[in-house]
Amino acid sequence: MSKWKLTLQVAATYIGTVVGAGFATGKEIVQFFTQYGSMGLFGILISGLFFIWLGSKMMLIAQSIDATSYQTLNTHLFGTFMGKLINGFTIIILFGVTSVMLASTGAIAAEQFGLWPQVGMLLTIGLAYISVSKGINGLLFVNSLVVPMMLAFSILIFIPHAPDFSFLQVSTVHFQGDWNWLISPFLYVALNLALAQAVLVPLGSEVKDRKVIKKGAVLGGIGLTFMMVATHLALSNLPYAYHLDIPMSEVVKHIGLFVNWLFLLVVFGEIFTTLIGNVFGIARQIQSILPISNQRAFAFIFALCFLVAQVGYGELLKVLYPIFGYIGLALLVMLCIKKEKS
Repeated sequence: MSKWKLTLQVAATYIGTVVGAGFATGKEIVQFFTQYGSMGLFGILISGLFFIWLGSKMMLIAQSIDATSYQTLNTHLFGTFMGKLINGFTIIILFGVTSVMLASTGAIAAEQFGLWPQVGMLLTIGLAYISVSKGINGLLFVNSLVVPMMLAFSILIFIPHAPDFSFLQVSTVHFQGDWNWLISPFLYVALNLALAQAVLVPLGSEVKDRKVIKKGAVLGGIGLTFMMVATHLALSNLPYAYHLDIPMSEVVKHIGLFVNWLFLLVVFGEIFTTLIGNVFGIARQIQSILPISNQRAFAFIFALCFLVAQVGYGELLKVLYPIFGYIGLALLVMLCIKKEKS
């Protein structure tokens, strides 16, 4: 495989791992950035720089210590006791997030195609099992297909709004005129990197070329920044964006039927890439504790997530997410100050 092809695959996997359903729907961008008006744009640029720097550093540290799972990285960053504590919380929350992602594919199947939710979930499990069974190459391949579609969607929503520069206006959004805009990008990066480590750590360990990792992180960070800016720019034109659960649906319904279908594919794609990334990371964690095969680990994870998805996970996540936020901030700080192992 050529270095540039591998670099692009690393970049696509980075983007696909960070973005999720909340990104595609626009809800995350509104909550973290757009509600702060013009300051939200600066927040996005800060986030982009940190995604480039710390995403690259996480993968390079993982490579230097030969970390096959995020457990090894957290032990390296925080020490044995705190590393075990953080890993315990992380695997619980990854299970929770994966269950919610799986449940959301059932909701898409029911709402858009009139199928039973379980049918949508089982079809997703089948596709996801095939993908993760291919190992890291499966993740690279899926993301190299899905991420260009995400970027194409971002371009389509960016073009109609680019001439008016509405991202510099604050009168059309639910503007919060305080200093929270400066904290928000760090919270956003912390939460996303805490989840993304499930994929970025084994990815960094398996990609042996440091230049490929660095260039992949730079391209991935630039891609993420562009997608955030495009979404922020489009949503700045909605006075009521802050109050909508799926604000992006209000944007695409005025563009055309094709973009509506692309939006649906993008939402599913972003759910799917996050789901398979989480499953891959959880499997690596389980295999570091129990001597079981990939197939058995994947089957166990999918079965448990399918069962949890039947009853919902919302209330538990309300408790776990704030904890995960603190873990993410701790990870952010340690990545900033920790030097690579020579």
